[in-house]
Amino acid sequence: MISSRVRLLRLTSALTLMLASLMAAPSAVALSDIKDVTPPTAEDGATPSEPLPSDEPEILEDSIPVIPDPDPLIKQDEPEELDSVEPPSPPAEVIYDIEKAPEPVRRMRQRIMEAAATGDISKLKPLMNPGPDQTVVPVQEPEQDPIEALKAISGDSEGMEILAILLDILSTGFVQIDKGTPDETYVWPYFAGKSLGLLTPQEKVELLRIVTAGDVAGMQEYGNYNFFRVGITPDGRWKFLSVGD
Repeated sequence: MISSRVRLLRLTSALTLMLASLMAAPSAVALSDIKDVTPPTAEDGATPSEPLPSDEPEILEDSIPVIPDPDPLIKQDEPEELDSVEPPSPPAEVIYDIEKAPEPVRRMRQRIMEAAATGDISKLKPLMNPGPDQTVVPVQEPEQDPIEALKAISGDSEGMEILAILLDILSTGFVQIDKGTPDETYVWPYFAGKSLGLLTPQEKVELLRIVTAGDVAGMQEYGNYNFFRVGITPDGRWKFLSVGD
């Protein structure tokens, strides 16, 4: 049985060890020393703290490529400026006064009419300028004589119909086409330079002196004169006797 003195000694030693251990331990943190970690709000007037770094890389707006809008499937042409649109050319002036044509043109016209009035189609050949610039006639074969070509398209074997046509068309008014160019030509009849839809009643009568009403109806389907015509250059060369558009 342990005596009271021994128990007292042991109790004293235990208290001594307990005090020593408390003195060696770190001092406890007081509640007043704990800092407030609550982030400030806008009402506090303080600047918000920077956001915590993220593991994902930051994407800058300027570094994002801009994809252009696709072009339309159907592209429309830009409208042309009004200044670039050429106005329609006015119809050729119809001339009845033969004195307004150059003298070489008047002389050749007169010679053709005089030859046609003889009834002999061969009289036209000296007027056709034989050579490279020979008068162009319809459906002429290579190396074919122009007079024989005219006889081939005439309603009679002697070419009388062609002579009558020449007299008829050279008796009408005329037009000057391609004025001021190397292709400038004086053309009979004037219907060759004027739309049939613009003819006056008097001009329609003149047209019917050359062709039949059935011919006129056929021409109106295409809108232009397509019968025989004569062309003479300003220097007096008989350029063509043609038929068609």
